[in-house]
Amino acid sequence: MKKVSIVAAAVAASLAAGSAFAVDFNGYMRAGTGVSANGGSDVSFLKNGIGRLGNENDNYYEFGLNEELTYKDQTWRIESMIAQGNDGASAWEEKGVNVAQFAVKAKGILAGNKDATLWAGKTYYQRKDIHISDFYFLNTSGTGGGIENLAVGNQKLSLALIQDGENDEGSGYIFDARLANISLWNDASLEIAAAYNFSTEKEDQDIDGDDGLLATAIIHQGTSNGFNQTVIQAGTAGYGVQAANFWGAGNYYDRSGAYNDSTGFRAINWGVVNLGDNWEMGHQLAYLSGTDIGGKDDDGNLTNKEFDTQQYSVVVRPMYKWNDTMRTVFEAGYNAGEQINAAGTALEDFGGYKFTVAQAWAMGDSFWSRPELRVYGTYLADTEGENLDGDDNNFVVGVQVEAWF
Repeated sequence: MKKVSIVAAAVAASLAAGSAFAVDFNGYMRAGTGVSANGGSDVSFLKNGIGRLGNENDNYYEFGLNEELTYKDQTWRIESMIAQGNDGASAWEEKGVNVAQFAVKAKGILAGNKDATLWAGKTYYQRKDIHISDFYFLNTSGTGGGIENLAVGNQKLSLALIQDGENDEGSGYIFDARLANISLWNDASLEIAAAYNFSTEKEDQDIDGDDGLLATAIIHQGTSNGFNQTVIQAGTAGYGVQAANFWGAGNYYDRSGAYNDSTGFRAINWGVVNLGDNWEMGHQLAYLSGTDIGGKDDDGNLTNKEFDTQQYSVVVRPMYKWNDTMRTVFEAGYNAGEQINAAGTALEDFGGYKFTVAQAWAMGDSFWSRPELRVYGTYLADTEGENLDGDDNNFVVGVQVEAWF
């Protein structure tokens, strides 16, 4: 007991000398329910391609406690966050809670680079997303370490090594390199990123999947009434299928070997603009294509089937503000694509569209103001199948809340 008391006293004295114990509480949540005309509840269909408003069927919660400790000119930040998701179907749901973040980030400890930050632990690593479609086009979050915002002239360099899975054959890793704050023209900047996913094999084991590279360029343009981003991405092997065939973010890499010959490309434009005193609008335009995409059957077995693919997406979310609390939000989206084999024969077409009207109340009149309470109606259509509760169309009415803090 004496030893424990001495250690506790030493820790308390050290922290008290450099901290005001100001804990930062932050997080995000969404929750809601709906009633479907086809007999189900709320629906999620092609969300990344046609938009998320009135098109989500889950509850998600995350909240964190962060503490900043100061020592001389240094800032040591301890970040923590837990997260949990469920379908919201009952009052008590048996779902586990995930430790989404737990890391230490130290700023100001490198001489001559006061803005550089050293970090280690588990963290959300510089995620890039489009909110209206819940699409993270670059997300290599996980457990690892690195350095952020190292000054290289006027640019900022960030380097990280992050683990990405482990099984009986070996372990996967991501080496992530980014260079930001590259000046272009007036109010415009460029950020470039390269995520290299590789694996290490255990003794007498083989990993069939090749290493992959996901290269990203982001042009950010500020305007007098909002902002616009243009994103260009290209991927190989497991990153090829992520870029082309589904809305991958750079993690959860497939090392089965199914996608070793794959190459993928996508181009995205998105942003938010103020259209006057009462109107704001967000949008997403996306084109995805790929060649030599491999395949698996429903049991996860390789099919040795290769195909080319392409798809495009258009989503718009205009918002009319009645006052600084009440707004009416519209969202329309269309997503369509196809898969073609080497002989030029179409293997599969897919597509759908939706239109949502929501009456909402938020804490402020900005497009980004949250919390936001919503009552919505959504019409959805599957143009190539019957994936909407067994039908090719559906109508859902529901309520939802979304908040970040």
